[in-house]
Amino acid sequence: MRSHYCGQLNETMVDQTVTLCGWVHRRRDHGGVIFLDMRDRDGIAQVVVDPDTAEAFANADRARSEYVLRIVGRIRLRPEGTQNPNMPTGMIEVLAKDVEVLNTAATPPFQLDEHGKVGEEIRLKHRYIDLRRPEMIDKLRLRSRISHTVRAYLENQGFLDIETPILTRATPEGARDYLVPSRTHAGSFFALPQSPQLFKQLLMVSGFDRYYQIAKCFRDEDLRADRQPEFTQIDLEASFVEEDDIMAITEGMIRQLFQEVLDVELPEFPRMPYAEAMRRFGSDKPDLRIPLELVDVDDLMKDVDFKVFSGPANADDGRVAALKVKGGASLSRKEIDDYTNFVGIYGARGLAWIKVNDRASGIEGLQSPIVKFMDGVVEPLLDRVGAEDGDIIFFGADKARIVNEALGALRVRLGEDLDLYTAEWAPLWVVDFPMFEEDDNGRLQALHHPFTAPSCDVETLKQRPADALSRAYDMVLNGTELGGGSIRIHDQAMQQTVLEVLGIGEEEAREKFGFLLDALQYGAPPHGGLAFGLDRLVMLMGGARTIREVIAFPKTQSAACLMTDAPGEVSGQQLKELNIRLRQKAKAENGGD
Repeated sequence: MRSHYCGQLNETMVDQTVTLCGWVHRRRDHGGVIFLDMRDRDGIAQVVVDPDTAEAFANADRARSEYVLRIVGRIRLRPEGTQNPNMPTGMIEVLAKDVEVLNTAATPPFQLDEHGKVGEEIRLKHRYIDLRRPEMIDKLRLRSRISHTVRAYLENQGFLDIETPILTRATPEGARDYLVPSRTHAGSFFALPQSPQLFKQLLMVSGFDRYYQIAKCFRDEDLRADRQPEFTQIDLEASFVEEDDIMAITEGMIRQLFQEVLDVELPEFPRMPYAEAMRRFGSDKPDLRIPLELVDVDDLMKDVDFKVFSGPANADDGRVAALKVKGGASLSRKEIDDYTNFVGIYGARGLAWIKVNDRASGIEGLQSPIVKFMDGVVEPLLDRVGAEDGDIIFFGADKARIVNEALGALRVRLGEDLDLYTAEWAPLWVVDFPMFEEDDNGRLQALHHPFTAPSCDVETLKQRPADALSRAYDMVLNGTELGGGSIRIHDQAMQQTVLEVLGIGEEEAREKFGFLLDALQYGAPPHGGLAFGLDRLVMLMGGARTIREVIAFPKTQSAACLMTDAPGEVSGQQLKELNIRLRQKAKAENGGD
C-alpha cells in the first residue's frame, strides 16, 4: 500500500511520486491550504493539500489527529524560510494529489507530544497509543537492533540458538516461582522458569558445546525500576571453558554491541574481587564513574568516647567507614538532613559528618557535632581520608552489611546530586564472589545458585564452607549489573557436597532436580556461562529511566497490566477443570463457602 516510509524522504527525491501510509500527527489549516504531518514508525513528513484537488482536499479537511491515511503525492523542496533543518525531512514536503482515509480515530486519551503532562498509569492503560510516540519507537527499534547484533555475534562464535521449556518444575533459584496448575495431573503444578539454568547445563551434557537463547524468564518478586515479573535474558553456555574464556567472549560481545549500535569504544574492563568492591564502594556493582570511596577507620575508633563509633569498631561483624566528598563542605544543613533520611532507608540510624573549613586551625577549623568525642584521632582520620579545606566527611558505623548498603547508596546519590561523574561509560568485572552467605537465621545459602562451582576442592569445601570462593563473575556497567555467570559444577561428588552444605538432603535434591544429578553421572563436560539482562542493557544504551520504557507491554510495580487488566479472575468452570477451589470466592458462580 505504500512506496516509502515517511522518515525515508529527503531532498534527493525531489519530483518523485510517493505513496505514504500512516497517522495524522498534526493538522493545520493555513488560509485554505491544509498541512498534514504524517507519521509512521520511521518519522514524520509534511504533506500539503491544495483546494484545487477537490476530493483530496475534502478528505484532508475531515482528517483529525490519529486518523489513518494513505497519501499519494509529489516530493518538492519547501519554500525558502519554511525549511526545518532540525527535522530529518525538514527540507522537503509532499504535495498531495490523492488523500484516502483508511480509518478514523476517536480523540486519543492524550496528545503524543504532551505525554509528559499525563501520569504513567494513563500511558500504560493506553499503551498502544503511547507506543506511537517517536521516542518509544526509537527505544524498541534500539532493542531490536541490539538483539540482532547479539545473535549475529554469537552465531559467528559458534553458538547455537536452542529453545528451552517454559512449562517446567520449580527449582531453588532465589525467588518465588510463578506456578501453573496442571489440568491433566490433578494437584500438580508447572513452574515458569526463573532462568534456563538447568536446561542449558543439560544441553552441555548433551554435547551441544555452545548454546545461546534470548529467553523469557519469570520471577515472582518485589519490583523496582529495573525489575519486572517477566524479563528477557541473553543466555549463553559453553563447554570446555574456564572463567577467562566466558569473560573474553562476552566482553567481546558487549564491545562489538556498543561499537556497532552506539559508535562507542568502551574503555578497559578492569577486574575487581568482590571483597575489594565491598570495601571500597560498599557494593558488588560499583559505579566507577564516581570518584568517591569508602575508607575503613575502625582501628582509629576502637577507643573513642563516642559509642556510636567504638561499638561497631570493636564488634566482629561491625564496620566504621568514612566517605570524603571533595568540596562538600558547601552542603547546607538541610541537604545533610536529607541525606541522613536517605541512608535511613538502608537501616542506618544516623549520618555523622565533619566539615573541614580550615584544617590548619586544628579542631577549631572543623565543623561537626562529633569532633568533641574524638580526641586524639582527628588528625590521623583527616590524613587517612586525604581531607582538605572545603571537604566534608560522612561516616557509617553499624553492622558491616548496613554500613555497606547505606554508604554505598549515599555514594551513588552524591554522584548524581553533585554531578561527580568522570566518564560516560565505566565497565567492570567483579570476580571472586563468596560461595555462600548467611541468611537471617545464620544458615548458609548460595550467593548465586547451588550449581555454581567453588574454587576449592571437595574436602576443603567440607571443612571450611564459609570461607569458600566461587568461580563466578559479574559484568557491571555504570553501577548496573549487566549480567552474571559462573563456571558450573560438572562433578557429581562436588554437586552433592554443595547441596549438603546448603542443608538440602538427598530426598529433597532428588525431588527438585534429580534429573540434573542423574545427568552429571553420564560424562558431563566442564562448562560455564553467563546471562545478561536484555532489558537493563537496552535501558542503559537507550538512556531510559526504567526498563518499563524499553519493554513493549510492561507490568506496573504491583505486577499488573493496566491495559489488559491482568491478572484477572477466572470462571468457576475453569477452576473446576484445574481441580482448584478458592477459600474465599468473590463471585457466586464459583460456589462454595
